[in-house]
Amino acid sequence: MKQLIETIVKSIVDLEKRVVVNEVEGGNSVIIEIMVDKSDLGKVIGKSGKTAQSIRNIIYAASFKTKKRYTVDINAHLEK
Repeated sequence: MKQLIETIVKSIVDLEKRVVVNEVEGGNSVIIEIMVDKSDLGKVIGKSGKTAQSIRNIIYAASFKTKKRYTVDINAHLEK
């Protein structure tokens, strides 16, 4: 799942090297943290959050195989 999200996000942003994707597992749920450069945050979220919602929909569809609940968290890097 991490590789899938990383591939999608890297194809959207300008600074691919600044993309970091982490998975934090806890029982039956998984939190996917996406960190991008501050300048690319708007591209990942999209107009009215549509790009972020599309990423969440892809994760939701792919999660049926694993039978785990996934949450996607999108943040910007604090340092430059």
